[in-house]
Amino acid sequence: MITSFNLESSLDNKIGIIKTNGYINNIGGERIVSEFNNLRSNGAHNLILDLADSKVVNSIGISYLIEIIEKLNETNGKLVFANLDSTIEKTFTIMGLFHFAEKADTLEEASSKF
Repeated sequence: MITSFNLESSLDNKIGIIKTNGYINNIGGERIVSEFNNLRSNGAHNLILDLADSKVVNSIGISYLIEIIEKLNETNGKLVFANLDSTIEKTFTIMGLFHFAEKADTLEEASSKF
């Protein structure tokens, strides 16, 4: 099981982009929310979460993602998940996350959704 977690972020035309690497649990979820808050304070109105290098998200990690969705909904922002592993995509579908966020196969496709 991957226990380390890293992320990189950037801001492109008021779209925050966070690329994760590793297991999204309480530690990963907290780091994603913290980075999202930093991006928002720098002008991001929407978010792309690139999960290409994350293959596992547990229930606590999902709760942090829901927190981001709720914050974005308050300001009419949007979250797009990009590069989802098939297992994570199935989990997010079962949990109903795609009723509140979108998904894309690539970063380019994700960017076109704004």
